[in-house]
Amino acid sequence: MAQFLDWAAAAGFPCVEVSCGVVHMSDTQKSALIEAAADRFIVLGEIGAKDPSVPVSASAWARAATADLAAGATWVVTEGRESGTVGLFDSSGEVRVDVVDAVVAAVGVDSTVFEAPRKDQQAWLIRRFGPDVNLGNIVPGEALGLEALRLGLRADTLTASQRRTTMR
Repeated sequence: MAQFLDWAAAAGFPCVEVSCGVVHMSDTQKSALIEAAADRFIVLGEIGAKDPSVPVSASAWARAATADLAAGATWVVTEGRESGTVGLFDSSGEVRVDVVDAVVAAVGVDSTVFEAPRKDQQAWLIRRFGPDVNLGNIVPGEALGLEALRLGLRADTLTASQRRTTMR
């Protein structure tokens, strides 16, 4: 662990992500790694599994988010993968509303980064939490489209009051 953090510091990384998604570690090990990293870096603690066969529990995600922040993480990242069909989303890409609600209730929306690679997922989160919601796993070529969503310039996030104003 120390060797990796030394390498990341020497390479000039300002932040690191700590996740159980690739290498299994206990909750105690994850908290210890976050604590060690938080002394030198901005830490993103990722919650949720990358494996779609792992059951998703809203209460477990809320506990993990709380533990990561308590250990020193700056933000909690909710697993969604590049496919948008894992973790925060079901196999069809639908938002697991109970998980979103549990995590936000536990740590707040400002401390949460939602991995949301698909436009429909991004639009849902923007409608739910506003244009400044923290989103991750955005394909660089789709950043302009996301900004249009954030600004309410696409049908997905254009509000009824904006429609009336533009029709005049």
